[in-house]
Amino acid sequence: MLILQESCVDSSGSLVVSCPVDSSIMSEVDPSYIQLLPSGFIITSDGKQNENNIQGGNSGNDDVASTSSNTNIGGSLLTVAFQIMVNSLPSNMESVPVVNGLICKTVEQIKAALNCPM
Repeated sequence: MLILQESCVDSSGSLVVSCPVDSSIMSEVDPSYIQLLPSGFIITSDGKQNENNIQGGNSGNDDVASTSSNTNIGGSLLTVAFQIMVNSLPSNMESVPVVNGLICKTVEQIKAALNCPM
């Protein structure tokens, strides 16, 4: 089994996309006919920016000092996407807890890697 992976970092955010590929199929079939089920995640800004808060101010009194603090009110958005081959029977709910566990574990690992509070 091979893992095909692509990553990118630019001003819009960071992304990682990967896909398992059966290495035995790669040598037997034209690669353009191999079906891929990529999965991955992207981390982007939530759109909020740092805010300069001016505290105090000079109201004509030179003894009052102006102070400023840089308060970070912004954060990040994490989007995770999986493409998984599961049984297509509508009554088969066995795959739901497995997929749910996979998503939760992946998000926990990403948060741990980025030192985010759990």
